[in-house]
Amino acid sequence: MSTFNLIYSDFKKFKKYGANAVVILFLTQAFWAIFQYRIANAVYRKITLQPFRFIFFIVIYIWQKITEISTGISIPAAATIGHSFYIAHFGGVIINAKTVIGNNCNLSQGVTIGVSGLYDKRGVPVLGDNVYVGANTVIAGKINIGNNVLIGASSLVTSSIENFGVVVGVPAILISSNGSKGYI
Repeated sequence: MSTFNLIYSDFKKFKKYGANAVVILFLTQAFWAIFQYRIANAVYRKITLQPFRFIFFIVIYIWQKITEISTGISIPAAATIGHSFYIAHFGGVIINAKTVIGNNCNLSQGVTIGVSGLYDKRGVPVLGDNVYVGANTVIAGKINIGNNVLIGASSLVTSSIENFGVVVGVPAILISSNGSKGYI
């Protein structure tokens, strides 16, 4: 998918949840952060020739820091995020640079997706498609979150989750196999 198509798919996802174009473009900090990420990721993936890469990276890095400060959302250019990405509310979202997030995923405010573990267990999560992550959740370590997974609010996820799993708690435990249908 082209960068424009990715941005448009994100925009359509925001519209799906009831916002109009003016609100999304001018008043939705989460969309600003995702837009900045999409542009930064395109530069990260496509510009390889020096000194252009270095110059673009300086500009992108400054733009990313301004976006982080104004939105409270940190999405590094090196992260891999599929189409139709949605962050529901302002602030407190931290995504590790090595994180992989699938298509059509939703994050709420206060979500951290980061590195954890020691030695061969050290790493970052890989999230599948159609994953819903509730508010104030931490997902950490070298784990796989399957497709169609729902993670309840204020959960701590440090173990892999199978497809269609519904988990909640600290540490998160499986409570259902109904998945994320109806939440995405």
